[in-house]
Amino acid sequence: MKISINRLKDFMSFDHSSEEIAALLTASGLEVEGIDTYESIPGSLEGVVIGEVLTCVSHPNADKLSVTTVDIGKGIVPIVCGAPNVAKGQRVAVATVNTTLYTSSGESFQIKKAKIRGEVSEGMICAEDELGLGDSHDGIMVLDTDLPNGTPANTFFNISRAEVLEIGLTPNRADAASHLGVARDLKALMRRPLNLPSVDNFRVDSEALPIAVEVADPSDCPRYAGLTISGLKVAPSPAWLQDYLKAIGLEPINNVVDATNFILHDLGQPLHAFDASKIQGGKILVKRLPEGTPFTTLDEKERKLSGSELMICDNEEGLCIAGIFGGLGSGISDETRDVFLESACFSPDIIRRGSQYHGLKTDASFRFERGTDPNMPVYALKRAAMLIKELAGGEISSQIVDIYPNPVQDHQVPVKYRNITRLIGKEIPKEEIHEILRWLEIEVTQETEAGFVALVKPYRVDVTREADIIEEVLRIYGFDAIPLAEDYHSDFLANHPAKDGNRLQYRMTEILSGRGFSEIITNSLTKASYAEKVPHLDIDGSVVILNKLSEDLGVLRQSLLFTGLEVLAHNINRRQKDLKCFEFGTVYCKEGEGYRENNNLSIFLTGNQTSESWLAPAVPVQFSQLYAVVEVILQKLNVGEPSVEMVEEGPFEYGLKLMLGKREIGSLGLLSASIARLAEVKQEVYYAELDWTALLVASQGVKKFQEISKFPEVRRDLSLVIDQGVSFAFLKSLAEKAGGSLLKRIGVFDVYTGDKIEASKKAYALSFFLQDNEKTLTDKVIDKTMGRLMQVFEKEAGAYIRK
Repeated sequence: MKISINRLKDFMSFDHSSEEIAALLTASGLEVEGIDTYESIPGSLEGVVIGEVLTCVSHPNADKLSVTTVDIGKGIVPIVCGAPNVAKGQRVAVATVNTTLYTSSGESFQIKKAKIRGEVSEGMICAEDELGLGDSHDGIMVLDTDLPNGTPANTFFNISRAEVLEIGLTPNRADAASHLGVARDLKALMRRPLNLPSVDNFRVDSEALPIAVEVADPSDCPRYAGLTISGLKVAPSPAWLQDYLKAIGLEPINNVVDATNFILHDLGQPLHAFDASKIQGGKILVKRLPEGTPFTTLDEKERKLSGSELMICDNEEGLCIAGIFGGLGSGISDETRDVFLESACFSPDIIRRGSQYHGLKTDASFRFERGTDPNMPVYALKRAAMLIKELAGGEISSQIVDIYPNPVQDHQVPVKYRNITRLIGKEIPKEEIHEILRWLEIEVTQETEAGFVALVKPYRVDVTREADIIEEVLRIYGFDAIPLAEDYHSDFLANHPAKDGNRLQYRMTEILSGRGFSEIITNSLTKASYAEKVPHLDIDGSVVILNKLSEDLGVLRQSLLFTGLEVLAHNINRRQKDLKCFEFGTVYCKEGEGYRENNNLSIFLTGNQTSESWLAPAVPVQFSQLYAVVEVILQKLNVGEPSVEMVEEGPFEYGLKLMLGKREIGSLGLLSASIARLAEVKQEVYYAELDWTALLVASQGVKKFQEISKFPEVRRDLSLVIDQGVSFAFLKSLAEKAGGSLLKRIGVFDVYTGDKIEASKKAYALSFFLQDNEKTLTDKVIDKTMGRLMQVFEKEAGAYIRK
């Protein structure tokens, strides 16, 4: 949700910087995720001033150039100008030295002091396109103004600039989904009054176009208000309104629709404007229509109604899906002259069902689904009517129809002072509690020594319990104002032999983070096309979403691969090419008539291990680096030694499959380039996906420890020439049998294939580490063990031992 700082200042006076406002809101629960700057003209013409041409003569060394002197307020500067219309006495826009200009074509350039054909030039007299104000380059702009020389040009051109807060609104804070809602929190945080625009000047001009309203079920629509405006002219909105909408991420449409969007984001009250000439029978009916009824919405799509959504109808047909999306037939067009303006309060449940059924998420449905203020519709209607009349002309041509049979009362919430102290952890003075609640527009009534009853206005749909009141006090009082005692601790009496999966996952997160990996969290929804284009995923196993938001989010993922690759692509496209990422996530698969979920761990490596420097060149990531990480995870989980099988299929160019008994616990390898390109990744990616659910089950065994040997370890190396088809895993299994308990571990420190051995052969250099826990090894024992190893390699693997 985007909130304009300029608009907040219309509601209340403050001199705080955007960063200070962001810190206040974040500390109170409205987390500000970023601060952006909107400029109606890029650069806001900073460094451009109004000047006056004092002299203008032909350039001595160029036919089409003029040499001028220009008064820019702070002095007189020489400027060489190539415009044919430059002349003495003109008031012009001058870009001073070091100014950066942004042209209409999107290019930018900096003004520098220069010599042009031998004449000094200290600035530039600007044309319309050079300032980004239009496309004309026929000549310089000649200004009609009495402003003093040196006046910033953005003052003359009325350039709009606004700082905008990006707030990550939590679902419970429906009341804050507007500039007014955010201003209410600032009012309590800064203890400053709120200034709501007055509607005292609202007047009904005539009753020439009355439209009756009938609500079939007040539980679906607790309040419905409306009026008509006649004789207006639909046209583009003025610049101030267009700039406001653009700043908060909306595209201007026309003055009528833009006015309703302005009020929506200003007050949090959605409105809808109907072309009054399209309302048959002069009557609005708020009701449900039969299942299967066709209805064409503003996006020109015909939809079949479910029968459960609420509709705004006339005597003949549906006009709008209430609180969600308007109909094509009754929408505002350039030919519209008369408007019926709706301002209502709908049941959150019915709006949520309709929105999900049709897959429509709009600014209006977002607010209605969470609950809007039932006391706001008439005030918002008056504000909108006055604004439309100001922007589009016409007259208010009916009395306000306001159907509100069962007014919503304030919530009554009993609160005990001892519970405030108990939950907050600090005793806050009663006067401070009352003051905070008063600024939050929560009335304290029926006060006793023990507590009070809080009266909460209906727009605070999330404040219904004592704990909610206490939370309101705490977030305004300040979380940071609550001291932490030194003796805080946790205790438990019971024994917990079973391993906690969450703690194990957290431990693995620490291990991977300590090795330089970044955790990612991706969407469980993904593209159906991935399963269609790769052989290792089952297209029939895809779990398809019934109410798709889009085709890109149409199915639940069968693997963590592609959502992770999309993260890699996003970073690589922003020149972050050396990436080490991991994710714990759920994968889904359809099995017969049911579904299966599983928790997996994915690991991605791409780019370089180390950055390039003067000491050493960059080193690309390698398969061994990925395997080492997987090996550490298995060791820390105490799952035992998995068996390993080579794979050259599925998503891999080459890789390994890890087995515990007959169950596959994961796979790792170099991703196929064609698989990576499906997510627009064009560099090598090493990838592992482990069955986290299976690993947790396998890790339940008791961990065994042994005393560290007091006797030294001995290393011996062998060089073997073997067939290309012989794997290290096979050699390792032979060595473990022949070496017995003395052989502690085996490693490969060199692999060679080349013209010095046969094409069908390869050479492995292996290291063997021997140790006896009871005594020091003698040369005789070592030689005997190595002899057995060489013998078994020659016999079982057909190896040639290089001596």
